[in-house]
Amino acid sequence: MSASPTFAQARLRVRGLTVRRGERLLFADLAFELAPGEVLLLRGSNGTGKSTLLLTLAGVVRAEGGSVEITGPDELPQMHLLNYQHGIKARLTAAENLGFWRRMYGETGVSVAEALQAVGIGGLAGLEAGYLSSGQVRRLSLARLLVSYRPLWLLDEPSAALDRDGEALLGRLIDAHREAGGMAVIATHHALPLANGGGITTLVLGDSP
Repeated sequence: MSASPTFAQARLRVRGLTVRRGERLLFADLAFELAPGEVLLLRGSNGTGKSTLLLTLAGVVRAEGGSVEITGPDELPQMHLLNYQHGIKARLTAAENLGFWRRMYGETGVSVAEALQAVGIGGLAGLEAGYLSSGQVRRLSLARLLVSYRPLWLLDEPSAALDRDGEALLGRLIDAHREAGGMAVIATHHALPLANGGGITTLVLGDSP
């Protein structure tokens, strides 16, 4: 696999973030920072705003107040958002889906073949995505992170539909991203098999642990 870049200058700074869903206040005056290699785990019960916070960081949802600043290599886009809207076209093959994403997001990462092999579905490159299992679809979505390098990963329940081997793969991908100086904000109800606790913090939204 091609060597990944070093995101030595990557930073995420969130200040005074206030977001509503309709009339409901999800969170107010939220503030945190991430430096290279750091991970923020978002926890809380359903409806507390974990997914909305990720969408706000990605610029999809507009905040009522506050600021989000993401810095990284000037030549690269700054983030990947991976959520339940995986955007896979059932009539395209796994390789064709990933090739489309690679062209759209920038051909800065590994090749389509390398990425599919890295997530364990290299033998399914020519299979139409509509025939993939839910776990294989999740692996295909994870491959998107590898074909275009970006310093910040925003991941919404990334272990959903993965078996134990898939969860271990996810942990290795995140750890490799961290080792390169990448950052991640991850909404998850599950413990992730990351290499160590250094640089990993937890933010609980709402009143549930």
